[in-house]
Amino acid sequence: MKPFLKWAGNKYSILERIAVKLPSGQRLIEPFVGSGAVFLNTSFRENLLADNNPDLIFLYRTLQEEGQNFIDYCRSFFDEEHNEETIYYQLRETFNTTEDCRLKAALFLYLNRHGYNGLCRYNAKGIFNTPFGRYKKPYFPAKEMLSFHQKSKSALFICADFAETMGQAQSGDVVYCDPPYVPLSPTSNFTSYSTGGFGELQQIQLATLAEELAMKGIPVLLSNHDTPFVRTTYAAAKLNSFDVQRYISCRGSNRNKAKEVLALFKKKRKRKDA
Repeated sequence: MKPFLKWAGNKYSILERIAVKLPSGQRLIEPFVGSGAVFLNTSFRENLLADNNPDLIFLYRTLQEEGQNFIDYCRSFFDEEHNEETIYYQLRETFNTTEDCRLKAALFLYLNRHGYNGLCRYNAKGIFNTPFGRYKKPYFPAKEMLSFHQKSKSALFICADFAETMGQAQSGDVVYCDPPYVPLSPTSNFTSYSTGGFGELQQIQLATLAEELAMKGIPVLLSNHDTPFVRTTYAAAKLNSFDVQRYISCRGSNRNKAKEVLALFKKKRKRKDA
């Protein structure tokens, strides 16, 4: 299943690699659910899906609850009239000021599909500020939204940070973390998909929590760039490195391959004496 949102770092292209490394369990916990690609393509009986972006989580909850009615409502924003720069900025202002939660959820999808390069970006004050994308005819993901709605029957969506979410893990759970990545260079840091940053301290805290859960018998799989900092921070995990294509750059010449790593934190079995 393809996600219905455009999303930086979407894991759809490496699902097979993740599936091989992701342990089995009763419940999947995702503290950084993003587009939901992993959730959509795994078969856990239960799913606890979290993000600290309230706009994202409310969109998911609304689609989960309303299904086809909400899909039809969202479709009304995907016509030629709404694909104009002036209208886009008017609706972006409405999104940032409205108290109508259902409208805000629909506009989040509209902005995601009509905004520049599919970026979800906020300023320091929490104002959504992605510019107009100038697409000829933005795709309306009706089929993908319906698939998400059907799959979401096994899910609980919460707006929470990663520490709070991982604190709910219990025996039988499996945790998959797709945090904002460690930058490959000083100019490539993109962590503003929600208000608040995600720096080295948060990366270290995440790895520490993963190790603590692993010691309790709760496996944690993390994705990140393969950098010296990540290898040091994930020293307690089993690492699998591979090349991926990066598509977030606006210039095709800059969309090069990068090293990515999957890090599995899992309690080691004690060897029995012969």
